[in-house]
Amino acid sequence: MEMNEWLLIACIVILIATRLIPVKGITNITTYEAMAKFAEKNMQFIDVRTPGEYTRDHKKPFRNIPLYELTQRLTELDKNKDVVVICQSGIRSSKAARVLKRKGFTQIYNVKGGVSAWNRNMKENSAAK
Repeated sequence: MEMNEWLLIACIVILIATRLIPVKGITNITTYEAMAKFAEKNMQFIDVRTPGEYTRDHKKPFRNIPLYELTQRLTELDKNKDVVVICQSGIRSSKAARVLKRKGFTQIYNVKGGVSAWNRNMKENSAAK
């Protein structure tokens, strides 16, 4: 292989590794752990889905700040409070968590599996009763 091919492979490996390595200050939590955070003070809950998605199926006390508006609406958030972020599947909220971390937020919780996992867990709980 030529040098250019090795450099390309190295760049791809580094890109993948940086996406998979956990970021200090960002914690992935389950939907149950997110619900437990509702009782805590000094928390803010953000749903980064589109307004249409949020309107169809939102969870209280999450408020809607779509991912594509997050950087413009950071003044609506308090950097001194912990943030719980959710989306439909956990992908956009993971991106949002990284944005918040870069912007100086210190403790961010990403809900693994997002609203999809939330709804699935609620159905399982209802069926178990």
